[in-house]
Amino acid sequence: MSETSLKKQSDKVVNRSVFSLAWPIFFQSLLGVSLGYADTVMLSNYSDTAVGAVGNANSVLGFLALAFTVISSATGIMVSQYLGAEKKEEMNRIYTVALSFNLVLSIIISLIVFLFSRPLLIAMQVPDGMLNDADMYMKIVGGTIFTQAVINAFSQIFDSNGKTIFGMIIAFGMNVLNIIGNYLFLYGPLRDLGFGISGAAVSTCISRVLAVAAAIIYFALVIKGSFGIKYLKPFPRSILKNLLRLGIPTAGENISYNFSQLIITALVNTMGIVAINTKIYANMLSVFTYMIAFSAAMATQIIVGHSVGAGDYDFAYKRLLRTLRFGLIVSISAAIINWIASPLTFSMFSDDPKVIELGSVILFISVILEFGRTTNIVVINSMKSAGDVKFPTMLAIFSMWGISVLLAYILGVVLEMGLVGVWIGMAADEIFRGVVVLIRWIRGSWRGKRIITDG
Repeated sequence: MSETSLKKQSDKVVNRSVFSLAWPIFFQSLLGVSLGYADTVMLSNYSDTAVGAVGNANSVLGFLALAFTVISSATGIMVSQYLGAEKKEEMNRIYTVALSFNLVLSIIISLIVFLFSRPLLIAMQVPDGMLNDADMYMKIVGGTIFTQAVINAFSQIFDSNGKTIFGMIIAFGMNVLNIIGNYLFLYGPLRDLGFGISGAAVSTCISRVLAVAAAIIYFALVIKGSFGIKYLKPFPRSILKNLLRLGIPTAGENISYNFSQLIITALVNTMGIVAINTKIYANMLSVFTYMIAFSAAMATQIIVGHSVGAGDYDFAYKRLLRTLRFGLIVSISAAIINWIASPLTFSMFSDDPKVIELGSVILFISVILEFGRTTNIVVINSMKSAGDVKFPTMLAIFSMWGISVLLAYILGVVLEMGLVGVWIGMAADEIFRGVVVLIRWIRGSWRGKRIITDG
């Protein structure tokens, strides 16, 4: 790829609208969630114990998959900045180091899952009636989880090159293939093989393997990238160091968030069935609003990364503020609609008037929460894209535990406000972080932290 074509590519990404980059990311995220639900929905008509088995297995696999964010999230930042700086000679080295590290790490995790899936499930106290099915599913899907890690890494590379549509296409293809495979093994002509839950696992693996193949072809033909041993000689330690420096804080933040949510869920589980069900339904209804903010944030992160790589901090500064204004209008409008429609939407899930009444209160608080959450997601992702990763990570960990979990306990349990107290605690956390990171962005503390040097 010539320097001229690279410059055109970089300019095109920087000058593209956030919407053009964001809408494929939105549908990709939606399809990613759908892939996890496809097995559960189709298995629900096959066997009740199979649903529980897959649910427990996916809980373990989802947590282990957080390790992949160490490199995949950092890959997007580095690729964006180097493309913006027009340092094409380093791109294939970055691709090779990122893909190689992700592959090695994920293969190690795959082996651990394959060898120790049963002890892990026993530690989670999975019922005996589900244990064998969960173990088999986890061995097959978890044993090949490295394919998902590779897909994640390629997805970051494509997105950072401005090719967000292909990530959506891959997600769609994986869903379609998985659903077809599930049907064939569970209800179709392959049912006689007796694979059952193992068939659902196999179809998931096949869809991922084909997605990897498609990603490699697209990477070579469209991105014009390549990877191989030759790019590791001499070993590019500085690239790996930067990937880890950017990736480890993000992975730590994700792990901390998941732990904090487990604690909050445990608190809600002590509040009775009304609170438990309301929380589940409220989270489901809020997914759409969250994904709007997330897709806008990821699109802005790509643009900010390119502009910071080019040294144009003023452009990055203004672009984020413009996106944030738009994102707040859209996400808060969606949250308000969600709240107004809550009597109808909650009645679709439950006929308990207590659930419907509590759900309406929770979604009203969510409107306020959305001010903080949208600001958080948009600003923090752009700060990380600019190379400012430590501060938002430390802030997030402090706020998650010192505000969200603490207030959830004090208000929800001690003061007996129940789920309302829990939601107020989470809203306080989001708003606090949103205000702090927005002040940091306006003050410009993130400037000058890009990971590449001139020359």
